[in-house]
Amino acid sequence: MTMTPPLRKLALTAHVTSSVGWLGSVAAFLALAIAGLTWQEAPTVRAAYLAMDLITWLVIVPLSLASLLTGVVQSLGTPWGLLRHYWVMFKLLLTVVATGVLLLHTRPIHYVASVAAETALSGRDLRQVRIQLVADATAALVTLLVATALSVYKPRGVTRYGRREQRAALVP
Repeated sequence: MTMTPPLRKLALTAHVTSSVGWLGSVAAFLALAIAGLTWQEAPTVRAAYLAMDLITWLVIVPLSLASLLTGVVQSLGTPWGLLRHYWVMFKLLLTVVATGVLLLHTRPIHYVASVAAETALSGRDLRQVRIQLVADATAALVTLLVATALSVYKPRGVTRYGRREQRAALVP
């Protein structure tokens, strides 16, 4: 099923917007995680972790789900297809894994934010979890940049399914 050009452009706009928004919000989250880990002033640390919890639930999670959904819609409605090209399949896998890992890591984010809301965090309090938040955000940012590069460069490589479909299209 191929979408009409106006519908394809709408789907592409939705996908690019949600994906770029996800990338930008993860970058903001990383900046807050670094500030929360390295800053010395308790009000700044508290604000960073409270903001991270809000950004996670109100921005990052919805954008990750929107990116996944619009990416599937986009691929199913265009000649690229969902299973025809390796780069599309790899990008889908990256997005599914990144979304899953994000959903798993909402607990530590919320935990640190709740502790920060109740007490002033010292440099040693919850240090491992706070370092984990920086590492996770860094890994997420790298993953999203790889997905972006795949979208731009579209490396060659057709799957077996894609080759079968190409051959079937040639047969009258």
